Amino acid sequence: MMDVDDQPGRQLASKWLKTKALLEHPDIAGHIPPSKLFGSSRLRRMLDRYGTVVVKPVRGAGGNGVIKIARENGAYSYAYRSQRQIFSHFSDLLDAVNRVRKGKAYLIQQGIDLAQIRGRPIDYRVKYVKSGGQWKFRSMVGRVARRGYFVTNLCRGGSLLSAAEGLRQSLSPDVVEAKKQEMRELTRTATSLLERRFPGVSRLGYDYGIDRNGQIWILEVNTRPQ
Repeated sequence: MMDVDDQPGRQLASKWLKTKALLEHPDIAGHIPPSKLFGSSRLRRMLDRYGTVVVKPVRGAGGNGVIKIARENGAYSYAYRSQRQIFSHFSDLLDAVNRVRKGKAYLIQQGIDLAQIRGRPIDYRVKYVKSGGQWKFRSMVGRVARRGYFVTNLCRGGSLLSAAEGLRQSLSPDVVEAKKQEMRELTRTATSLLERRFPGVSRLGYDYGIDRNGQIWILEVNTRPQ
């Protein structure tokens, strides 16, 4: 018989609500890429400041609707799924983004220069589940993007490997245990905060990115982890 705490639990679709909650914790805030609700002026400012941003739905999963934009040599590069385009004018870029958005609420997040394996970005999914009244780690895996893509989701052709192997190949064997432990500690701290703010959550999937310098970033948290 399934334990009551093994039930799906409370679900929270809004990435923005979860991001705002996590930003309140000083030990977590430094691991959240700067994020804003979508607006054309905000998009321009964030591109001017960070050079690269990711634009994604406030509510969504599976990498659906996620766009990567970079400002390069006075123009704008646009990546959506396997499509690549260059726009000379911001207005043309905005038109392309809005065709994907279709009026839905979106976030703008600073783009992270993820560590890579053979030219393909990798991130990490940590599943943390409440069972028998206790939070437990269920899995920690690496996800490598399909060649030509920047999203790592398996439904977009990404491939799975162990977190240890992903860290070894993308960074160094010397950092494997330290980075795994840091992700565990961030998960525990963030979960404590989220559970206080959103009572009833019991299944969380943390998406972590690690940049080329080894900095760990919380890209998003899912309450319906696959």
